[in-house]
Amino acid sequence: MPELSLVLLVLLVLLFGSYVQAVAGFALGMIAVAVIGGLRLLDIPTLAAVVSFLSMLNSALSLRGHVHEIHRPIFFWLGLGIVPGLLLGYSLLLYLNASHLWLLELCLGVFITAGGLSMSVRPRSWRHVSRGPFTWSMGIVGGALGGLFSASGPLLGWFAYSQPLSVAIIRATLLGYFFLTTSARTVLVFFEGSLTDSVLLYAALGAPAVVLGAWLGRRFPPLVSEEALKRGVFVGLLLMGIWICATALTTGLGLNFV
Repeated sequence: MPELSLVLLVLLVLLFGSYVQAVAGFALGMIAVAVIGGLRLLDIPTLAAVVSFLSMLNSALSLRGHVHEIHRPIFFWLGLGIVPGLLLGYSLLLYLNASHLWLLELCLGVFITAGGLSMSVRPRSWRHVSRGPFTWSMGIVGGALGGLFSASGPLLGWFAYSQPLSVAIIRATLLGYFFLTTSARTVLVFFEGSLTDSVLLYAALGAPAVVLGAWLGRRFPPLVSEEALKRGVFVGLLLMGIWICATALTTGLGLNFV
């Protein structure tokens, strides 16, 4: 059994991430991989598998009563890109984790830093809803990030919030996409044989925290604006991403001053 302090810290991170995702439509995966991965509380493959389980649960709970708001054409084309993207990203995860762990951690740091920066940019609403081929390509890239880290929120968030659609439709479509991506990733991990006891344990322990976070997000919106909440998350992700990059580079270069 892991230490109680470790479990409590992981659960606290998951609770906050679930709350933010219920409010904004994304960020559970980003927050979890940034803090838990950055502090090396769990190895990246285990963390990504746990996040897949819990993000799937969070998305399902947050979608209750809002499924009809999903933009079906966008959801369809994004869904078509999930499988090839997931296979690519997950294969890369297994390869780097086995032979180039520092490079995998560097990729994580770059991903979190870029994700934090993307949250500081307010997407401009495009004139027309994106067409099928472009939406499909976004699904592939999002699936690849989901396969690697089970966190494609910043990219898909930028894409979705650039559409000339209402916030309710955008949020529901994002949640539907994340549910589909995490479900597919969990099936992939199961057949690959990586659903370890550690993954199942943290998924079981984290489920109540995710349920509570999703309920709090629906019942008690933040006192600050959604924009202020995103800005706070952005600063935290940016700092954590830079730290992960620095520690990964020093490991890869054989330095010891960080």
